[in-house]
Amino acid sequence: MTRIALVLMAIVGQIPVASVRGDDWPQILGPNRNGIAQDQQLAEKWAGGKPKKVWESPIGSGFAGVAVANNQVVLFHREKSNDQLSSFAADSGKPLWTTSFPSNFQPQIVEDDGPRAVPTIDQGNVYAYSATGKLYCVDLKTGEKRWERATHEDFGANGGYFGAGSSPLVDEKQVIVIVGGDKKGAGVVAFDSDSGKTVWSAVNDQASYSAPVITTINNTRHLLCITRLNFVSLDPSSGKERFRTPFGQRGPTVNGAIPVISGGNVLLTASYGIGAQWLAISPEKVEVVWNEEILAGQYATPILHEGAIYAVDGRQDGGPIALKCFDPVTRKLFWSESLPEYATLIGADGKLLVMQTNGTLKLVSLTRSRFQQLGSASLVSGKTRALPALAQGRIYIRNEKTLACFDLSK
Repeated sequence: MTRIALVLMAIVGQIPVASVRGDDWPQILGPNRNGIAQDQQLAEKWAGGKPKKVWESPIGSGFAGVAVANNQVVLFHREKSNDQLSSFAADSGKPLWTTSFPSNFQPQIVEDDGPRAVPTIDQGNVYAYSATGKLYCVDLKTGEKRWERATHEDFGANGGYFGAGSSPLVDEKQVIVIVGGDKKGAGVVAFDSDSGKTVWSAVNDQASYSAPVITTINNTRHLLCITRLNFVSLDPSSGKERFRTPFGQRGPTVNGAIPVISGGNVLLTASYGIGAQWLAISPEKVEVVWNEEILAGQYATPILHEGAIYAVDGRQDGGPIALKCFDPVTRKLFWSESLPEYATLIGADGKLLVMQTNGTLKLVSLTRSRFQQLGSASLVSGKTRALPALAQGRIYIRNEKTLACFDLSK
C-alpha cells in the first residue's frame, strides 16, 4: 500500500494518522520488534567524524528507551516521587506534554529508581509499564490518562531483581504484558486496549525482562514469550498454551533479549551460563535444534539479516564482550570483534548501529564477509543502558540525566 493511500485512509478515519509513517519507532526494537528500522537511509560517513546533534533535554531516572510516532518522542522516566510520561517534538525536542503518576518503587540491586520498559504507541494511545507493575494508557496527542491497572496487586506478581521491565505488546484490541502472576495463572495477561479490563490470563510463570512478540508460522499465529524460566507459545486471541520449553536458570539470572524469528525457527539467548537455543516451531510443538554457548547475550536482542545473526556476546558487568556474526543453522562463525563495552544493536540501510553503554556509537557494515567499521563517535557521557530508537534518520539515546537526538540520515 502506498503512503498516499495510507494518508487518504487516515483522513477518512479508517486508520489513525499516527500509524502512517513506515519509518517510525513506535515500540521496543522498532516496528516489528526485531531491531530493524524501515524506510530509512543512513549516511555512509559522518561529517567531521561525528553525527550532528539535533537536540537534547534533561530527564529523570530510568532505563526505558523512547518510542517515536507521529513526530512525537515519548519517554517514560521518573522525577522525584513521580513516574512521568513525557512527549517531545521529534525534530526540535520541544516539550509537548507530561503526565505524572505517583511511584514508590525502591530498587534492590541497582540505584536507578525509574521505569525499565520502553512504552508502546498504537492507535493514538501510549501504553507504559512501570517498575511496580502499573500499566498506564494515555492519549498520544494530549497525554490525558485513559486508564490504569495495578497488575502486581491484581495478579500477585513480584518485582523481580530490578522491578518490572517487560514492554507491552498491542495486538488488535489487546494489550499483552508478561506480568508474572505465577500463583494465579497470570504469568501473561491480555487487557482490553480501550478500557484496561482483563481479557484473558495464562500460565503459571514468573516474569522476565524480555518483551513478547507475535508471529505467524504455518498459518498459525503464535504469541511468543520468554518468561523467567521458560519459552512459551500462546494463542494470542485466547491465551491458550500451545507449547513450552525450558529456558533460563534459577538464581541471580535474567532473561532480557526478545526471541529472534527466522521463518519457522527462533533464536533465544541469555547470559549467566545459559547461552543460546535454536528452535524449530510447528503449530503445536517446539523442538530444540541446538543449545550451546556460541552466543550468551545478556539483554541485547540479536539482529537477523540475510540469514546471518549479528549479536553482542557477553555481559556489561564483567568478562569479555564481542560483536559476533554467525550462521544460526550451521553455527559457522563468520567473524568476531572485541568490544570495550556492552552494546545494543539496530539494523538499518545495510548498516549496524552498535550503541555502547559508554555513550560511543559505532557504525558497522551489515555484512557477513568481514567486520568493517565505518565510523565511531562518543555521543554522550555517563551510561547509556537504555535501548536506542531510530526514526526518520534520527537516533535517540539517553543516559542517567539526558535524552539526546542525533541526525544519522544521508
